[in-house]
Amino acid sequence: MFSLLLAGSTFVGAVYAASNVSTSLAGTTVTTDYGTFTYSEASACACSQLSTSYPEYLYFPNTSNYTYYNLEAWDIRTNADPACIFSPINADQVAAGVGIISTCDAQFAVRGGGHMNFPGANNINAGVMVALAGLNDLQISADNTTVDVGPGNRWYDVYSYLEPYGRIVIGGRLKTIGVPGLTLIGGVHYFNNKYGYAMDNVVNYDVVLGNGTQVKASADCNPDLFWALKGGANNFGIVTKFTLNTFDIPLVSTTIQVFDESGIEAFLHATCDLAANNYPSIAAGAVVTTTYNATTGAMSASLIGVQAGTESPPSRFKNFTAITALQSINNVSSMASFAKQLDSPLQMFRVEFAVHFMKPNGTVLYQMWQMWKAAVEDVKDVVGFYPTFVTNLDPKSANTIAKTNGIGNVWGRDDTESGIWWQMSTGWDLAQDDLHMTTWIQKVIGEIHNFAIANNVSSDETDFIYMGDGGGWQNPFSTMPAENVEKMITIREKYDPLGAFSRLNWGGFKLPSSSG
Repeated sequence: MFSLLLAGSTFVGAVYAASNVSTSLAGTTVTTDYGTFTYSEASACACSQLSTSYPEYLYFPNTSNYTYYNLEAWDIRTNADPACIFSPINADQVAAGVGIISTCDAQFAVRGGGHMNFPGANNINAGVMVALAGLNDLQISADNTTVDVGPGNRWYDVYSYLEPYGRIVIGGRLKTIGVPGLTLIGGVHYFNNKYGYAMDNVVNYDVVLGNGTQVKASADCNPDLFWALKGGANNFGIVTKFTLNTFDIPLVSTTIQVFDESGIEAFLHATCDLAANNYPSIAAGAVVTTTYNATTGAMSASLIGVQAGTESPPSRFKNFTAITALQSINNVSSMASFAKQLDSPLQMFRVEFAVHFMKPNGTVLYQMWQMWKAAVEDVKDVVGFYPTFVTNLDPKSANTIAKTNGIGNVWGRDDTESGIWWQMSTGWDLAQDDLHMTTWIQKVIGEIHNFAIANNVSSDETDFIYMGDGGGWQNPFSTMPAENVEKMITIREKYDPLGAFSRLNWGGFKLPSSSG
């Protein structure tokens, strides 16, 4: 139930009929299970018109569909109280909806898979949330070399669809991650070393601009927008279809290795060796993680390694398999079958990321891990505490692909040396600990990053903040070439002159307001 406070009177109901919705909602205060908000003139205008135009796809607070779409997110901290939720099922509806929202000058958020993990990234209080789950079409091309993917899909949907064709795409590693967010920010996959990042494998975007216009962006059509969408995030429009390259990889060889704390030093040295020598002759990559168990007080490490083909165990990870493991599982399967095992449930916990770049150096990385381990002691009693220290591979060959494919991407990164994106991923249970935990995370990652700089494995000039692993306070655009940021700002002003995707859609990682 929710309460509507109008002119001093209280009205209680469960569903708002479309015919009863109008701009008279402005000033109405609504109380939900998650909080209280008041309709502005703009949000009342947008919700009213969307409800009139698309009553089947517009949901108000405390209805079942509103609750469902509101909770389709990974990080509990992103839960909010949108004034209404619009869930279109095709590009024309997205275009009309954006046109209405912009005309009403209403603030809005856009949600694909809901995996961006900080407040405001994919939900909004008292504004319109546009949920893209209904745009879930999948269509492979006649020659099987590309696939059209709707932004409502998660990566497991795509892998499963392609499985009968023996094809894969360069997408997310966890099955619940959504297609649009990952693809627009870059896209880490196991096979980046051979095929580049997800963004480098998009051959066309269908885009709804801030005024509701629909355009295509490819190497031959709006090439400036095509370039900007390759890593430029949600600053230019809503992508209603991605056309992605597919690759003939029917089977993958996987290894899962688990180690106790006695093996972590060797584990991190093996990580640096893999990062420095993950050549594109073999398509391979890994999820490399150390974890603290707050219940037992034990540290452990794990490798999830994936290599194209059927060689088992996969040879690219021989430095890891040489370490004595608590558990070792090798298998050969399709990418879809493997991805199905790697779940990351929605509404899992409150979580904060933070990330920096370093050159591979096993000795220094182990010292950095020891700093993290010591810092964990300071907050180990926080309810639901679940910290991980993650090292993602940053192969130079992936950056070479962007430099030589005639298109590039907004990252503009150097391809002379491979690296590691080291990340703190920290979970906890209670809202009352949010400030304490985010303050701790910022302090600890800053101290460890400064240590990395002092030991010549990082610098402010070479640092890179990957959006997919970054904290909400970090500034990924500051780690991109200044000329690329200026170019993106110019492109944004060309395609969105009224600022719908900066002024009204302000969540996520946003470009500066101007090049000045």
